[in-house]
Amino acid sequence: MFKSTKAFSGFSVDDIPAAEKFYSETLGLEVSEENGMLTLHIAGGTEILIYPKGDDHVPATYTILNFPVDDIDAAVEELVGRGVEFEKYNMVDENGIARDSGPPIAWFKDPAGNILSVLQTD
Repeated sequence: MFKSTKAFSGFSVDDIPAAEKFYSETLGLEVSEENGMLTLHIAGGTEILIYPKGDDHVPATYTILNFPVDDIDAAVEELVGRGVEFEKYNMVDENGIARDSGPPIAWFKDPAGNILSVLQTD
């Protein structure tokens, strides 16, 4: 039934203007707005819907977006320079990078508290 349907993912935020600024200016993604919702235009033609939930919004407790990078140290350094704060989970180093299990990965949150990551791919 869905073999030829283009599916897409989505998540909620409590402040659309703050999300638009973060995703476009801080992360440098192409973002469009229509009907009070945002669409992230990710490399490879992927589109992700961001919709408002206002006071009903509850941040995701899991990683909603993973951004593969060639050099995690450089990516973390650049994002910190743009004002991003990395989560200090118990398995991460002083820069917020987990290196001991799986690919090196570092987590951060968007203005609505949703969890994102950068992870190094080889």
